[in-house]
Amino acid sequence: MVDIEADGPIPGDYSMIALGAVKVDADLTQGFLGYCRPISQQFVPEALAVSGFTREETEAFAEPQQLLLDFEAWIITHNRGRATFISDNNGFDWMFVCWYFHRFLGRNPFGHSSQNLGSLYKGFVKDSFQNFKHLRQTPHTHNPLDDARGNAEALLALKAQGLKLSLK
Repeated sequence: MVDIEADGPIPGDYSMIALGAVKVDADLTQGFLGYCRPISQQFVPEALAVSGFTREETEAFAEPQQLLLDFEAWIITHNRGRATFISDNNGFDWMFVCWYFHRFLGRNPFGHSSQNLGSLYKGFVKDSFQNFKHLRQTPHTHNPLDDARGNAEALLALKAQGLKLSLK
């Protein structure tokens, strides 16, 4: 489960500044959290404010390539086979993660696809207007590790509900 924070709406013109991930398993203790410095001079003050960091603080973060090397190593260590990218808003999170991996490493350990937790939930409950967020236990703080953990909790709760349904 992956979550990111960015200082604007699209990669390249704007920057991913924080990335969190958690391995989806019973205890949710295997997590990754990293920060990277901006790659452009542009930023949307309101978007940056969501992260809780100032522009000056983000400029002291690690180089993007180092963050991605560290994240890739974490992915390889904590997955059997090819990792699956799942997020709450994969349209946004995937866009940044995929772009950054290809831009700075020339590869993406997730391959070419991602999964959307919200869409999975909507299909499970058969209602495109429902939201899974009530299944989170960890508060949504805009710390990407907290947010990834909360989303992983929701996925595990959904999986448990599905198992109960399949056993009836």
